[in-house]
Amino acid sequence: MRSRPMLWVTTALVALVTATACGATAEKSDSSNADSGKPATGLRLMVPNTAGGGYDTTARTAAKVMEDAKIATGVQVFNLPGAGGTVGLQRIVNEKGNGKLAMQMGLGVVGATYTSKSKATLTQTTPIAKMIEEAGAIVVPKNSPYKTIQDLVTAWKANPKGLAVGGGSSPGGPDHLLPMQLAQAVGINPKDVNFVSYDGGGELLPALLGSKIAFGASGFGEFLDQVESGQVRVLAVTSEKPIDALKDVPTLKDSGIDLVFTNWRGIVAPPEISDADKKVWIDALTKMHDSPEWKTELTKRGWTDAFVTGAEFGTFLTEQDKAVADILTKLGLAA
Repeated sequence: MRSRPMLWVTTALVALVTATACGATAEKSDSSNADSGKPATGLRLMVPNTAGGGYDTTARTAAKVMEDAKIATGVQVFNLPGAGGTVGLQRIVNEKGNGKLAMQMGLGVVGATYTSKSKATLTQTTPIAKMIEEAGAIVVPKNSPYKTIQDLVTAWKANPKGLAVGGGSSPGGPDHLLPMQLAQAVGINPKDVNFVSYDGGGELLPALLGSKIAFGASGFGEFLDQVESGQVRVLAVTSEKPIDALKDVPTLKDSGIDLVFTNWRGIVAPPEISDADKKVWIDALTKMHDSPEWKTELTKRGWTDAFVTGAEFGTFLTEQDKAVADILTKLGLAA
């Protein structure tokens, strides 16, 4: 963590997660494909929130690249939403030894383990890879009266409880931490923020388009299609520098607000998978990362390459866990 408000972040819910009794269905995995250079087979990638959000987009993009580049065949992506990602986390933990299964996740799941009092934790999983980083965005519907971030902040400071802000994560997730830190940066008490939680960007977008909220806070990549079609406007991005995909949009810093906020996404596997299965996942994702198809997707979606694997990713997860716990404790959302 840096001294100014900055967090490497991507989803949570204030609800007790009930462990789904999805019995572990570990399958015998054959690592010979990876060793022989043949495409990996039988891989399944769980998305712990609804279709259309950042986790979903990242997982499906990765699966498509692996298929197109013949790195893996028949990669199955499926959604298991609930409780800010901790329903999916509980499933991963229950699937001990299943080397064919992994979960797309991000810092939001870290926060969710605290705010939802999850019995399952990320320390129980097997770290596979950190994939990308992505700046956040402050977004309004096309008919919003707020034309600039300064317009929005002025109205928000005048009536913080009256202007609802929506995010595609529950308390503790990045879309929650972003408006809380933004409020703090502009002089609003975070406890006065009227935050409305949605389970992923797939649910946030209709609320924004339907003007059920005054503005949204989420990863900018989730709104690119709607920006291009003119349905929404991005007032500011939270990166250090402007985003190529949104060239005319200022950063918060350029707008006089001292805040930088960056999201991240990665992949974890169940506990106690074999070294061979872990190698299959890491080798497949490394080949994907090195492929021209993935580099094209990074540029297209405005994602920043942040690829690390295995133990290095595990160290990063430990650091993130502590950072998020500290922030949530200050907000009164974690003991």
